[in-house]
Amino acid sequence: HWDGSRMKVWKWAQEYTLADHFFMGAFGGSYLNHQWLVCACTPVFPDAPAALRPQLEADGTLKKRPGSPASVMNGPVQVFDGSVSPDGYTVNTSQPPYQPSGTPPAPGGNLDLADPAKNPVPPQTAKTVGDTLSAKGVSWAWYGGGWNAALADGRRAPEERRGVIYSMTEGKLGFQPHHQPFNYYARFAPGTADRAEHLKDYDDFVAAIDAGRLPAVSFYKPVGKLTQHPSYTDLAQGDAHVDELLQRLKRSPLWPRMAVIVTYDENGGYWDHLPPPKGDRWGPGTRIPALLIGPHVKRGHIDSTPYDTTSILKFITQRFGLEPLPGVREKMGDLTNALDFRP
Repeated sequence: HWDGSRMKVWKWAQEYTLADHFFMGAFGGSYLNHQWLVCACTPVFPDAPAALRPQLEADGTLKKRPGSPASVMNGPVQVFDGSVSPDGYTVNTSQPPYQPSGTPPAPGGNLDLADPAKNPVPPQTAKTVGDTLSAKGVSWAWYGGGWNAALADGRRAPEERRGVIYSMTEGKLGFQPHHQPFNYYARFAPGTADRAEHLKDYDDFVAAIDAGRLPAVSFYKPVGKLTQHPSYTDLAQGDAHVDELLQRLKRSPLWPRMAVIVTYDENGGYWDHLPPPKGDRWGPGTRIPALLIGPHVKRGHIDSTPYDTTSILKFITQRFGLEPLPGVREKMGDLTNALDFRP
């Protein structure tokens, strides 16, 4: 067991509400669960080349990569698992079609786009919570840590070395393009009014907090070095960052009317003893931490209502009277059991 009692976010959990039956929306990693946060869906790539799909042995098991041991008892087993399912769903880390992307622009091509010859995910058209919020006239934004720096980095000529996107060396931001789900959607393509209005940088976020001008719904994703991700960052930096941000929100003139949800995209690879509730093909997956914080949230409370990532969408949909997204799970709670009043 990991003792987190000395961490700053632990103190917030003690003061407000900890949801201890909150599960990640999808069986998968960061890429897939960010998508489930905004659309409760799995992006499609129906014409994906064979190289992106899993490779199977005659008995139906995944082929092992050359040099991979026969058993995990002898080291990490590497397999040809692919990023796209046999029926055309992007299930593992896949790159957006627009910059900032892990796929550079094409030589001599449009610097705003990922090189189509390298098979980024095609622009998606599924309905997202951004669509339903905009249709209702509700203000919203997605704030990405390092967004502006990564955008400039992504627009470098393909032969130039990048220093922000997936750059994990000490002192680098380590921006993760697959943590930016709206950048996969045609509605938010470069040059569109929706992109300019809704996809913003962390600096825009803190300025809006301090000025009391946050939109009605704000999503915020820290830059890679602050995500507490195994192997390329640590717990302490992310813990301090979330604490500082929560303190800033509490000082905001908007605090009296605010509810904050702090959660994770996936479980970070740690084993968890609580089995997920029965769901569908895509999830729910492993349990993840989730805190609800704000003046209208129950104090010192443990909420054991079954929730998953789509519960956030369910809450937003109920609060603002939006069109429901079809992938939101009917049996998962809507987070209102953690509140002192119903929205």
